[in-house]
Amino acid sequence: MNMSDRVKYSSGSKWEPIVGYSRAIRVGKIVHISGTTGTDSEGKVVDVGDPGKQAVQALDNIRRALESVGSKLEDVVRTRIYVTDISRWEEVGKAHGAVFKDIRPTTSMLEVKKLISPEILVEIEAEAILD
Repeated sequence: MNMSDRVKYSSGSKWEPIVGYSRAIRVGKIVHISGTTGTDSEGKVVDVGDPGKQAVQALDNIRRALESVGSKLEDVVRTRIYVTDISRWEEVGKAHGAVFKDIRPTTSMLEVKKLISPEILVEIEAEAILD
């Protein structure tokens, strides 16, 4: 496999060129989605103070990233969820469950001290394998 087999997607985030990453990358049948937060199309954090609603937005951003490289939510086999307050895990878990209730990927939810911005309460990564 060579570099031309790589399909990249950029969300347009100002951080992608600074840090040197892609929102999504597909190599063959494997798709990796970078840590994704609850931000709108302009990069503004949505629903400050509400990790459940931020998770909903992050998962929608993941869906768009998957679709941009020819994948879909049903292809997801693993997610990783990072939260800044594990006591609010259920709000985030319900958002994840609403999207993945029938897909049932493996997952982890971890509490972290903080994320890139104090307004961001949740960040989600995903991996997918295309049929």
